[in-house]
Amino acid sequence: MPDTVAKPKTRTKTKVERPRLHKVILVNDDYTPREFVVTVLKGEFRMTDDQAYKVMLTAHQRGVCVVAVFTRDVAETKATRATDAGRAKGYPLLFTTEPEE
Repeated sequence: MPDTVAKPKTRTKTKVERPRLHKVILVNDDYTPREFVVTVLKGEFRMTDDQAYKVMLTAHQRGVCVVAVFTRDVAETKATRATDAGRAKGYPLLFTTEPEE
């Protein structure tokens, strides 16, 4: 009788990590009209009138405000598009991103 050796099959489980999230931050300036900021927030971030007004007012009072949290690519795209909307109208409107802790 031949000797047979059975080797156990090893399975490798791949761990999938969740992507790091990034915050989109609205930076206040003294030149961009409040109504325009609200319009950009509603258009780019799909906010209601009340939500957009509260975010704009928080940024106005504190200097900055977290608008939303997304994956890195989405956050950077939305921040760039919102900033570009302000620049197209001649305003220094600025949205930035940073990693969430």
